[in-house]
Amino acid sequence: MKKKIQRSMVLILFVTLILFYGILAVILYNHNLSILEGEVRQEAKYIQAAINISGTDYLEQMDGVDWDTRLTQIAPDGEVLYDSRRDETDIENHSSRPEVQSALDNGTGEDVRMSDTVGREMYYYAVLLNDGSVLRVARSMDGLMRTAINVFPVMGVLALLMIGLAILLARWQTKRLIKPINELDLDHPLENDVYPELEPLLIAMDRQNKEKEAVSNMRKEFSANVSHELKTPLTSISGYAEIMKNGMVRPADIPVFSERIYKEARRLITLVEDIIKLSKLDEESVELEKQKVNLYELTREVVSRLAPQAAQKNIRMEVTGEPVMYNGIRQILDEMVYNICENAIKYNNDNGRVSIWVGDTLEGAKICVSDTGIGIPKEHQERIFERFYRVDKSHSKERGGTGLGLSIVKHGAILHGAKVIVDSEPGKGTRMEIHFPKEETIGQK
Repeated sequence: MKKKIQRSMVLILFVTLILFYGILAVILYNHNLSILEGEVRQEAKYIQAAINISGTDYLEQMDGVDWDTRLTQIAPDGEVLYDSRRDETDIENHSSRPEVQSALDNGTGEDVRMSDTVGREMYYYAVLLNDGSVLRVARSMDGLMRTAINVFPVMGVLALLMIGLAILLARWQTKRLIKPINELDLDHPLENDVYPELEPLLIAMDRQNKEKEAVSNMRKEFSANVSHELKTPLTSISGYAEIMKNGMVRPADIPVFSERIYKEARRLITLVEDIIKLSKLDEESVELEKQKVNLYELTREVVSRLAPQAAQKNIRMEVTGEPVMYNGIRQILDEMVYNICENAIKYNNDNGRVSIWVGDTLEGAKICVSDTGIGIPKEHQERIFERFYRVDKSHSKERGGTGLGLSIVKHGAILHGAKVIVDSEPGKGTRMEIHFPKEETIGQK
């Protein structure tokens, strides 16, 4: 970055110097040309006045006097009567020269061109004499270009000095500009006092740091919860197995102990399966393809599977609504509906009721699950989708479950671009709705 800034600054100076030299050369050239034109015109007028007073003998006296200026007298028919540089008898007719024609017509004329006679670029100025002939005064313009070229060495030396100075200044300025950036406190971006232009970057870094910290804390908490949840059933299995191994169980109690071991093993398997599901949803590595799913039929299947569990608490379940097709991953949708309905049974009162409505709305497909259970306090509603979070930890073991069900619902909704809305009040039950986006909904045919 330092080298790039330094190169840019030196390049800008170099281009500026070239442009400055070009502009200066043009200004000098035009300025000197203006002076040259003025001098030639003034000289022509002086000689015109002298010839008009003393005659053409005055021109003979100019031979060999001023070699910078060329004097030519031209007859009205274009014949060269006198030339201070060459024998007039060897010079071609000048009637076609622009400045001569203009002088014959208007009294004066001028032109700039390459001279065929002397082989140099000349400035010509012509005036009409009293005898009808034309006096032309010419001067070479080579000096103008030489003046511009002579400036180049001086400009070159100045350019080298300025480039050298620019390199030193660029290094100093670059260090000064880069220093605050090199000294940034990346752990606390917003506490840095730097350029206003860096504020969006620092705000983004601070947000990213907070997100990383939140993810890190979540992982730590998840690891701790997983360790605890895995240790509990393993400890139970190990304890029961050790008692049976040591022969401390009566033959009549072996089936009871075996059933406990089986239940804890099933709990452990379910927990591991839920963790794997969550990991796949987190990494979005679900390889199943989306397909058309009838959400109404899917919900009826889920309710049928949960019927024995509901019957144990004498809970009545009902499904209403209409068939609605949705383009999604059937297995994930099944788990989402299953977990919400299972929670509606687990946290319901005996002889309670679970009502499920499935249908299409103006916003898209919707599944609504309402129960008459214990409800969720307001302060817990935002956290119930966190892994292993339980509102009533003291009765968590009694109600069963891994504490990952609603986390699976949340991540499944994210995968499908859906929203989960919770409306609950302690003692009055809970209402959970899954709102699917409109673009994924396919009308029933």
